[in-house]
Amino acid sequence: MDDVFRALADESRRALLDALFARNGQTLAELTAGLPMSRQAVAKHLGILEAANLVSVVRRGREKLHYLNPVPIGEIVRRWVGKFEDARLDALTDFKDQIEKAAQEKRRA
Repeated sequence: MDDVFRALADESRRALLDALFARNGQTLAELTAGLPMSRQAVAKHLGILEAANLVSVVRRGREKLHYLNPVPIGEIVRRWVGKFEDARLDALTDFKDQIEKAAQEKRRA
């Protein structure tokens, strides 16, 4: 999971993931054309994303098509974001219940 966090820490790699989210299955040339990076920089970042399992590659003849793999991001959401979200939602529910209870008591008075 550390590889995923390191890969996501870079703005250029996040831009590549956004480009693949918008249109999956792009070649290196297509990705380079849509981003303000050199072909070499895009290739380097794609290699890091592939090593982190965030991008998978399928060969089609002489071309390599790059696909977003959302599974590692989903694992982060479940492992890290989810547990914090549950506590926050529980706190909001408790707060809402307290306000509703106070409003009911005020109407009774």
